[in-house]
Amino acid sequence: MAKVAVVTGSNKGIGFGVVRAMCKKYDGTVYLTSRDTGRGEAAVESLKKEGLTPAFHQLDIGDEASVKALRDYMKEKYGGIDILVNNAAIAFKQAATEPFGEQATVTLKTNYWDTKRACEILFPILKPGARVVNVSSSAGFLGNLDRAENQEKAQEKKKKLASDDLTVSELDALMKEFEETANAGTHGAHGWHNSTYSASKIGLSALSRIQQRELSKDDSRPDIVLNHIHPGYVDTDMTSHKGPLTIDRGAESTVFAALLPPNTDVRGAYIWHDCQIVDWINGPTPAMT
Repeated sequence: MAKVAVVTGSNKGIGFGVVRAMCKKYDGTVYLTSRDTGRGEAAVESLKKEGLTPAFHQLDIGDEASVKALRDYMKEKYGGIDILVNNAAIAFKQAATEPFGEQATVTLKTNYWDTKRACEILFPILKPGARVVNVSSSAGFLGNLDRAENQEKAQEKKKKLASDDLTVSELDALMKEFEETANAGTHGAHGWHNSTYSASKIGLSALSRIQQRELSKDDSRPDIVLNHIHPGYVDTDMTSHKGPLTIDRGAESTVFAALLPPNTDVRGAYIWHDCQIVDWINGPTPAMT
């Protein structure tokens, strides 16, 4: 069957840049997705004016029925998915007035729990040789826990999160602990630093490493590759347009990971915005930051 790529949360920002680049470089159909059908279709039309040919499908990763509808459509029309870019995410502004605990609950819901469930629903229809890209962040670097007030607890968490034996259930428990302690105002004492977005992206990056290990065990679908990326500080609504990078530049590491060749050694890796491979545990070199 024909090849297909799906980019979640792609009616604007980095996701839109990814769709634009993939339409130019990928020899399959590229689906722009959006929670809001009107905004999604408008985004598709703007790309068509550039001479590109993206397709559209409604997708709200926070709505299980919406994810399942996409799954069923992709399975029936394309026999599955060849490229999946998990880009949909949220972040509170620094000036947000919502309580920290509320921010933690809302941020983790989209960036960790809903993304994880979308993967659970869509991964069974990944085709052999599929590529998956989880859009993380420099905020998802494990070393960010070094900023926690309780360093003894933080180092314990880093050791757990870095372990090749970490399970999804253990990671879930850590994410639940962050949410609960954030709501109680004790997250710092438990080894978390003061950023709900960072906690959510550390969780996503840790999940990415587990997911690649599990996908590698599936002998019936060889060469499925999953990586997590840092797109850079990009000029988007999420950054209040303070990022110096364009959305097209911010898309580069995602497109690099999405189009990795067959039998690549880049698996479960943390890929920086300039497409260099970074040690997720020890972090980028000073020159890269």
